[in-house]
Amino acid sequence: MAEFLHVITTDQFTERLSRFPRLSSERVSLDDSWHRNLAEDVVAPEDLPVRARSTVDGYAVRAEDTFGASDAIPALLEVVAAVEMGAMPDFVIRAGQAAQIPTGGFLPEGADAVVMVEYTNPVGGHGVEIMRPLAARTNVLEKGEDVRTGEGVVSVGRTLRPYEIGLLAALGIKDVAVYRRPRVAIISTGDEVVAIERTPQPGQIRDANAHSIAALVRAAGGKAIGFDIVPDSAGKLRAALDDGLAQADIVALSGGSSVGTRDLVLEVVAGLPGVEVLAHGVAIRPGKPTLLADRKGMAIFGLPGHPVSALIVAQVFLIPFLKYLQGDDLKKGPLGRRLKAVLSTSIHSSVGLEEFVRVRLEDAADGGYCAHPVFGKSGMLSTMVRADGIVVVPMRVEGIAKGEIVEVVEI
Repeated sequence: MAEFLHVITTDQFTERLSRFPRLSSERVSLDDSWHRNLAEDVVAPEDLPVRARSTVDGYAVRAEDTFGASDAIPALLEVVAAVEMGAMPDFVIRAGQAAQIPTGGFLPEGADAVVMVEYTNPVGGHGVEIMRPLAARTNVLEKGEDVRTGEGVVSVGRTLRPYEIGLLAALGIKDVAVYRRPRVAIISTGDEVVAIERTPQPGQIRDANAHSIAALVRAAGGKAIGFDIVPDSAGKLRAALDDGLAQADIVALSGGSSVGTRDLVLEVVAGLPGVEVLAHGVAIRPGKPTLLADRKGMAIFGLPGHPVSALIVAQVFLIPFLKYLQGDDLKKGPLGRRLKAVLSTSIHSSVGLEEFVRVRLEDAADGGYCAHPVFGKSGMLSTMVRADGIVVVPMRVEGIAKGEIVEVVEI
């Protein structure tokens, strides 16, 4: 069993997360696939478009009939028909002929270009002057030019956005295989923790962790399963763990994992049949007393009881892990946009610990951002509320100087 104080780095912790298998797949309707990750490649079942289409409003023509056309000497063509939207033309364009066509209309046989209506002038009842020369394929989307039959269109692991969903819909794909959403059992522990509807007595605190961690789980595409608060009892904690492992894919415990004389969570987790403790202590601040265990391919996270520490650890490890289980890359790290900012105040840090500092972002005069560290005592949840992001201070430096460019991960 790994000993606490034999701490590991964030890279080592992430490597141990990567040993867990990804979740199985399920088929869902296209309309239910938004923000889900594909579990298998999607191959185009047909060409898109199925036939050449116009990209502009104008006239379908033979390009060779427009050679030499200009404002001074336009080409005169006979308008023989009009293409109807949503219908396949049943006529042929021959030499000297043209047909009206809307954007998206299918080209009639014989036509190989479309002249924009702005460069035409109707003449009489059935004629049109063309005032620009065209090359073949001008203003035409060719058959299969967007996607060809058998072509891979969306790869496994890709997160489905409205754009991928639109392309799949255009190809007639009604359902897709996606990674199953991870189920996370969230268990808060400690005699001092009470439900949020209760008024805490001296020495008690409301259970902030269960609600904030559940919100992060949902943000990562997971399903949060809430459990009653577990007091400091080995038997009751063991029963809650057994129940959580039976209902969920991951168990996230908060509280009880520390350097105290009696680490109840570590004791109970390590005593479960088939459990391997992978880590008990990570070289980060806040969040050093973090536990990770493997129960037959199911992960057990022991988050610190301190609400700020629990949130940071969940952001840095738990949430990327949930995304990984759904086909994402663990190396992407925490959720949130990355951006560069100028540090407004120096940050001091201890060598040997990777520090996660909350910062508030402000627009800078040069169009960039300025990052202001949010200082406060370690127990202050309000520091997370005032923060827009997190700056990571590497473990081998003593801090970051004012004026340095830092990367901020939005939270």
